[in-house]
Amino acid sequence: MDDMDHRILSALLACGADPRVASAARGLSLAGEHGALWLAAGLTGAALDGGRRGAWLRGTALVAGAHLGSIGVKRVVRRARPTHVRPLVRTAGRYSFPSSHATSAAAAAVAYGALGAPAVVPLAAAMCLSRLVVGVHWPTDVAAGAALGALVARAGARWVSGGAPGTPYPGRLT
Repeated sequence: MDDMDHRILSALLACGADPRVASAARGLSLAGEHGALWLAAGLTGAALDGGRRGAWLRGTALVAGAHLGSIGVKRVVRRARPTHVRPLVRTAGRYSFPSSHATSAAAAAVAYGALGAPAVVPLAAAMCLSRLVVGVHWPTDVAAGAALGALVARAGARWVSGGAPGTPYPGRLT
């Protein structure tokens, strides 16, 4: 697994040699710090979609909860960030697993995508890839973070939609 992590990371780091790609990856990394982009998106959804304000706010709470959960996992696992590369950005912490950027991005993709914001999905994917391009995570960190975020959002989907416990998930939050 370590060899595969190294090979994938090296391939994506090479993309950062293009100044346009590096700039976009740095911008995404900055916007995603502490889940800021995704929290702002959820609050914007709540402000603009008054009929589903509660659903947007609950989705935003799920994104925040997923992000906080990833921070807790980092403190338990304590995996070091890649040290063989020169990162293009600074990080808020020294631990790598799971990627909190990927966690909040995937949680937002699931929660907000179900609320009718499909543009969040490709943006979330770009956010996940950006963490590799800037050299601050191993691919398995990003994959684990994305899985954690998606699972948290999926687990809370019924709550976001306002459904009662035990009712079947309709597939889309309405």
